Amino acid sequence: MTSQEKAQQWLDSKVVDEATKKQIKNLQENNKEEFEESFYKDLEFGTGGLRGIMGVGSNRMNKYTLGMATQGLSNYLNKTFTEQGVSVAIAHDCRNNAEEFAKVVADVFTANNIKVFFFDSLRPTPELSFAIRHLGCKSGVVLTASHNPKEYNGYKAYWTDGAQMVAPHDLNVMNEVQSITSIDDVQFGGKEPLLESIGEDIDEAYLKEVKKISLFPDATETDKSINIVYSSIHGTGITLVPKALEMYGFKNVHIVEEQAEPNGNFPTVVYPNPEEKEAMSMALAKGKEVDADIVMATDPDADRVGIAIKNAKNEFELLNGNQTGSLLIYYLLSRWSELGKLDGNQYIVKTIVTTELFKNIADAYQVESFDTLTGFKNIAAVIRDLEGKKTFIGGGEESYGYMIGDYVRDKDAIASVAMIAEMTAYVKSQGKTLYEYLIEMYMKFGFYREDLVSITKKGKSGSEEIKAMMTRFREEPPKSLARTKVLEVRDYQKSTILNMESGVKSKLNFPSSNVLQFFLEDGSKISARPSGTEPKIKFYVSVKGKLRSKETFEEDFAELGDIIKSYLDDLDL
Repeated sequence: MTSQEKAQQWLDSKVVDEATKKQIKNLQENNKEEFEESFYKDLEFGTGGLRGIMGVGSNRMNKYTLGMATQGLSNYLNKTFTEQGVSVAIAHDCRNNAEEFAKVVADVFTANNIKVFFFDSLRPTPELSFAIRHLGCKSGVVLTASHNPKEYNGYKAYWTDGAQMVAPHDLNVMNEVQSITSIDDVQFGGKEPLLESIGEDIDEAYLKEVKKISLFPDATETDKSINIVYSSIHGTGITLVPKALEMYGFKNVHIVEEQAEPNGNFPTVVYPNPEEKEAMSMALAKGKEVDADIVMATDPDADRVGIAIKNAKNEFELLNGNQTGSLLIYYLLSRWSELGKLDGNQYIVKTIVTTELFKNIADAYQVESFDTLTGFKNIAAVIRDLEGKKTFIGGGEESYGYMIGDYVRDKDAIASVAMIAEMTAYVKSQGKTLYEYLIEMYMKFGFYREDLVSITKKGKSGSEEIKAMMTRFREEPPKSLARTKVLEVRDYQKSTILNMESGVKSKLNFPSSNVLQFFLEDGSKISARPSGTEPKIKFYVSVKGKLRSKETFEEDFAELGDIIKSYLDDLDL
């Protein structure tokens, strides 16, 4: 169907309002390029939901594309749970139009006889995950575009366990959504009696669970007097992070006030992403001003956290997601051990592109570790499979997302901020800084440095280039990188492990995914993974070296950076 034909469907619809029809006609007549972008395809409902630029048209986030997605999800829920009453929970973040979109989603659900628990104001994504299980819902939706620019909004769909959907439900819902071919098939007329407002009661229940994960019960007032700087970067973290820190006993919390007001325009940053130094700049300035022990910032929907710690020169240094995650795993496992809580029945989970340091730490404490494909829905799937059999301590992935305990089934920056603050206090009570704790961790469990290279190739030709790149690496994998032997190639699409020395292939027991990994003789790992939704290919590089002493940390860390560069040069990236 052409863009003009799709647009005509909207213009002929009995459901589409006159203001939208007027905008469509205006685009047709005055902005043909934007018209084409808006209608040349349908906004794709992927395994996680929807995400796109807001505006009119089939390829934009608006009440009608949201309505079609929710109608498909409603149909699947009503078909799946035929003998039970179906209920869902809905939350939204600070994005422009997020509240209005959330109300549209609620109307479509209730119009389909599905009860809706609707958060009375903006809330973090992890609290939505918690609410689904706490309230016994079959599904849930949060309106958020995570750390995307202000023009975007999105729709994340969850299943009964509070996790984003995995097979078979993800594909089944996608099929249901694709079968909604007309806006006129959507039931927009909400039923008020099926709508129930929720808010502070869920906050309290959620924060009780956050409090339970604390591992420093004998902390003194002095321990808790550490200086903390926190920024919500105009997002939802401001609703719960200060409460969580106060609940943990921390009183010296300095909020970055310029970024505390929720605002979908994110006026003080280019991208509301705590992975970016620019987004952390105000928090870092505040940290310097108040001589903070730890600086933290969360993304708009508060599921990811970035941190900065003081280095040996007393200057703030940003940690990457692998470093923060490794510190958390070290703290969690060491404290569980010190408190006598480890009995061989615990485990952690990480994704395949995350540092192997997680596993090294777990092995040292004789705690089982599991690998999954990228995405927290896969970590949550492991927890679901082991529920009632083993105890999940924590887990995470390199992209600044961590989960502690199993009461939430998605990455959780609220709990992570509380635990990072506690870790900082504990380490200080031992007469150390977090920087020294980081070095101690590398000395004990292995010395790693990670980097991420993301290459964008636009258009159809770009897509072909990415495909050709993966084909080349599959058919002719490198035998060595920077004169270091490649021992093993894992192809997750073909489910094979190739031993480069013997040429023997063995079975890789993972779901199929377009990912390649090269494992090197020195313990380094390089992963190649094309994006499923963007014209990008990502290379995750993790090198392993030798840390000669605590005193040579900076020199040795810089040397690992040189090795990363050599590997990338040999891969022609």
